[in-house]
Amino acid sequence: MQFVQTVADLANRPQNIEILQNAGVMSLLRPLMLDVVPSVQQTAALALGRLADHNNDLAEAVVKADILPQLVNSLESQNRFYKKAAAFVLRAVAKHSSQLAEAVVLSGGVNALVLCLEDFDPGVKEAAAWALGYIARHDAALSQAVVDAGAAPLLVLSLQEPEIALKRIAASTLSDICKHTPQLAQTVVDTGAIAHLAQMILNPDAKLKRQVFSALSQISKHSYSLAEMVIEAEIFPAAIACLKDPDEYVRKNVTTLMREVVKHTPELAHLIVNCGGLAAVIDYLCDCRGQLRLPGIMMLGYVAAHNENLAMAVILSKGVPQLSLCLSEESEHHIKAATVWSINQIGHHTPEHAKAVAICGLLPTLLQLYMDASSSEDLQTKSKKALKSILQKCTYLPSLEPLLYDVPSNILKHVVGQFSKILPHDSKARRLFVTSGGLKKVQEIDAEPGSELQQHIDSINSCFPEEIVRYYSPGYSEALLERLENFQPA
Repeated sequence: MQFVQTVADLANRPQNIEILQNAGVMSLLRPLMLDVVPSVQQTAALALGRLADHNNDLAEAVVKADILPQLVNSLESQNRFYKKAAAFVLRAVAKHSSQLAEAVVLSGGVNALVLCLEDFDPGVKEAAAWALGYIARHDAALSQAVVDAGAAPLLVLSLQEPEIALKRIAASTLSDICKHTPQLAQTVVDTGAIAHLAQMILNPDAKLKRQVFSALSQISKHSYSLAEMVIEAEIFPAAIACLKDPDEYVRKNVTTLMREVVKHTPELAHLIVNCGGLAAVIDYLCDCRGQLRLPGIMMLGYVAAHNENLAMAVILSKGVPQLSLCLSEESEHHIKAATVWSINQIGHHTPEHAKAVAICGLLPTLLQLYMDASSSEDLQTKSKKALKSILQKCTYLPSLEPLLYDVPSNILKHVVGQFSKILPHDSKARRLFVTSGGLKKVQEIDAEPGSELQQHIDSINSCFPEEIVRYYSPGYSEALLERLENFQPA
């Protein structure tokens, strides 16, 4: 007893792990797990669990020592303390990789754990649910094994137990099962999970709310019909109130849920917008930084992507200045890329939408991100795409003109193209184009004869009297001086 207790205590500290491993502690613990004294058995299991929890090699050593079948066989007959310790070992092994989780499944671990979910002791249920979650999170096949063993209805029953810790783990495990495929999510939904999860969104416990919103997001993300079922549980607008929750992960998971719902159809997006979802998410983006911003940024993009009315709703909610702020404050390239993507979804619909983006000074920013050699490939691609599609709609001249200078020709042709569309119909714009130096700049552009760019330049030039075009062409002043030299007064 003293031996297993000491090993269990030593295994709690990372610096001792290698020493214990080298001392061959695995082979010493294995026979003690079959000891006749229950307390020796469970402490030996606890020590093994702590070892396996530390790293992949030790977890593999547990599998190679053939300890798992032994654990699983003795699970049914033992007391609750042993069951908790055994479930802990299975969880510690399964967490490291899908191969190790697969070993737990092959040893019959899943069926034994599902039996533990029926135990009367809440601690045993909790340990079993936790281990099943660690198995299910790796991939769809392992999740399917957990579902096939009959875990889903028992996990939903665990949600209804009074213990908060058990509710949390049950919600977390359901989330891990749902995330892989629409079929797995549907299986969980068929057990009535949504109604029980929906009842807990206003629970005062922050950790429980995190898991509940996570599970609802994982269900919603797969399809319109699953998202609709989540909506029908009437969690909005109550869920939006949770964007004011003191816990940052509750706020992040609510935003993620909204993102997963709005992406499916304009109807679902309208529903969230009508509940006040846009303003709430934009406020949320003001109050957080980094990774926490990502779901909110994407949510605005998904709403705007559906149609021009929804994109206008984002603009009217002051979404564009907020995204502009995110772009300047965030340093991570994947967050910048998501922000650029959302700005594109807002700006590409009509000239009105493009103007809203241009007024915030975002066109030069997009150009800079596209031109910057240190930008990630994804960020460059998204910036180029956004710049092109917004430029093709933009008719707001004060924002277009700065883009005539120092831009690559593939972007320049879109800028000049816009001028060639606007100038023929707007005399005020033509005058401004001359006085601001725009016309002079266009004459200096070196375009290949017959290219798209040259055609745009020709159509701009045809909007002005010939002598004005000549006057602003490079070399005109030299030609005038030459005429002066050759001029003979009468």
